[in-house]
Amino acid sequence: MALLAYDRFAALSVTADPFRHVIVPEFVLPERLGAVVADLPQLERRGSFPIGSLRFGPAAAALMEELEGPRFRQAVAEKFSLDLDDAPTMLTLRGASTERDGLIHRDSDAKRVTVLLYLNPATAAWARHEGCLRLLRRADDLDDFAVEVPPENGTLLVFPNAPNAWHGHKTFIGRRYVVQLNYMTTDSAARSELRRHRFSALVKRLTQAA
Repeated sequence: MALLAYDRFAALSVTADPFRHVIVPEFVLPERLGAVVADLPQLERRGSFPIGSLRFGPAAAALMEELEGPRFRQAVAEKFSLDLDDAPTMLTLRGASTERDGLIHRDSDAKRVTVLLYLNPATAAWARHEGCLRLLRRADDLDDFAVEVPPENGTLLVFPNAPNAWHGHKTFIGRRYVVQLNYMTTDSAARSELRRHRFSALVKRLTQAA
């Protein structure tokens, strides 16, 4: 049984301001979201953890498998008129946010498309705009944004990488789950980044086993 609302994704048009993107509230089906969140690992440290270094319950594991599957890949490719057939994927999970997170940045050129899926309940922090990702019109002003994405209730954000794809968020300290899927280029920079994440996954597995 699918966990994701492909019909909601298909029904939305690409927004161009400040760069091409699509935001889909409740992309994880609401009746399945609770089980997915309950099956996530407890992450106390900041940073992006490769999926292979973590242990998931069955609902969360099914979500990760579906995100990397052909149906979602094809939906993203069609939405942005891209050929992603041969694009390697990199899938990571973040669960803890600190004062070091949220700085304005754009993704590395090794990443063709960024997919962010937020798995947090609504909280007062999001209402205060803490931890809400902002899509920015410039690289030096967090308040000059076109849209702000509360990281809650299975909301999906997808955007192709671009020279102006600046984003960041106001400081939030605490639990903030976000799955990040990247469709990578096939050049040497992408291969290097993929190797780095695989090595990181190995180190983290060994650390957890010790």
